[in-house]
Amino acid sequence: MLRLPESLNAWASSEFGDVFKQEVEQLDGQHLPLQQGLAATSHVSERPIQVMILGVTEEAECIRVRAGIFYTGVISGCNCADDPSPIDEQNEYCVVQIDIHRTTAESTVGLVKD
Repeated sequence: MLRLPESLNAWASSEFGDVFKQEVEQLDGQHLPLQQGLAATSHVSERPIQVMILGVTEEAECIRVRAGIFYTGVISGCNCADDPSPIDEQNEYCVVQIDIHRTTAESTVGLVKD
């Protein structure tokens, strides 16, 4: 289960935005729906992501964060020895909603579709 304890501890402080971004940017990619958010490529690259907070609301049981994720993807080829095409990374972007439970810091992440 995904937990964001540092973000929960920083809630209601001026540091929440920075703490949240840092904590999410350090997550393993398996916790974020990056593959589902691809628009121009077929696989998520292993480069670091960048997070931009789009909005935060306080609900009864959770802190709801809407965030933009900037990352890169690649178009996979056949990877044959004689394939002359280099691996080309493309910029990708998706919007996610992250709900942080107010007592346990357990968090759920979902892709926001336009």
